[in-house]
Amino acid sequence: MAWRVGVDARSDELTGHDRDRGDVPGWVMITVMTAALVVAIATLATPALQNLFTSAINSVSGVGGGGGGGAGGGGGN
Repeated sequence: MAWRVGVDARSDELTGHDRDRGDVPGWVMITVMTAALVVAIATLATPALQNLFTSAINSVSGVGGGGGGGAGGGGGN
């Protein structure tokens, strides 16, 4: 068992701080896959979100409708 302790100590000295680096390729893969998911979801959801936004703005502002509301509306003769 004593030789195993010596081997472990030497392997720690040889590797240095390599254990602290972490799993860099794994994090790169996670980042790339997350970016791909965001692009895919944005591509699918953009038309629906645009329609939702346009209809919400039209219903609030009355753009395109004859809703002439508001103060000082045309009371002309």
